[in-house]
Amino acid sequence: MTTSDLGIHAIGLTKSYGALRVLDGLDLAVPRGSVLALLGPNGAGKTTTVRILATLTAADSGAARVAGYDVTGHRSRVRERISLTGQFAAVDELQTGTEMLRMMGRLAGLSSRAARTRADELLARFGLSEAAARTAKTYSGGMRRRLDLAASLVSRPEVIFLDEPTTGLDPRSRHDLWDLVRELRADGTTVLLTTQYLEEADRLADHVAVLAGGRIAAEGTPSALKARVAGHRLDLTLATRAAYDALAPRAVHLAPDELVLGLPTDGSAADVRALLDELDPDRTAVDRFAVRTATLDDVFLTLTGAAP
Repeated sequence: MTTSDLGIHAIGLTKSYGALRVLDGLDLAVPRGSVLALLGPNGAGKTTTVRILATLTAADSGAARVAGYDVTGHRSRVRERISLTGQFAAVDELQTGTEMLRMMGRLAGLSSRAARTRADELLARFGLSEAAARTAKTYSGGMRRRLDLAASLVSRPEVIFLDEPTTGLDPRSRHDLWDLVRELRADGTTVLLTTQYLEEADRLADHVAVLAGGRIAAEGTPSALKARVAGHRLDLTLATRAAYDALAPRAVHLAPDELVLGLPTDGSAADVRALLDELDPDRTAVDRFAVRTATLDDVFLTLTGAAP
């Protein structure tokens, strides 16, 4: 794959805030028209990465190109081709939905007629047509988030950065946003998504990168990463707290309130029997067990040692 095939390409990005090293040689390569999910614990540098790629923050060293342009040397051209939706909806509460989207269209260089048409399209797409004439201050949290996302799409960006976009959304609104991301990918838009919801990454991403210590700890398709940790997981419900504490260091999944631990397994009967005999030779520690497919939660915990 050549650099012209990449919507986002970063090499050796570093960023420090005082003595705190946030990024330590970050590399990314995101093909055009694909979805990359960037995962990592709080403070891992996800938002800093987005801000650098969106030209809002300068890296201390390294290089990056977005939509084919260098983020430092051609900042204005990058900005013409991208959109960014942050963790919190940014809407003008005194404007109506229609007014806000038409204004964004005019700022993007659309004619008055084209801005009106685009605003109507987006209001319909995000289920806001009936609320279009109301001021944003009357919108619910989910409606504000949808309006914010609609505003970010007015200019039909080549690359869109979604920084934890479903934070605070109800399940229905979250699924609606997932459908939007799928539509963007189908239209050829490159999407970089940061999220705390690992199910979200599993469902949406073509490629997942796990950020830890300012570097990419692992990357690949969701299925490849899950296979790397284990194709399956053996969930054990322990009989006592003491048994739970004794086995917890080996687990890739922890549920202390239920005394449930998850351990990697290949899913075969032989491997499950061997694990049970090894972990509970006296057959007193394990109350019951279940074998399930490994998840990105397992990958995240194994690679970062942090709760998602």
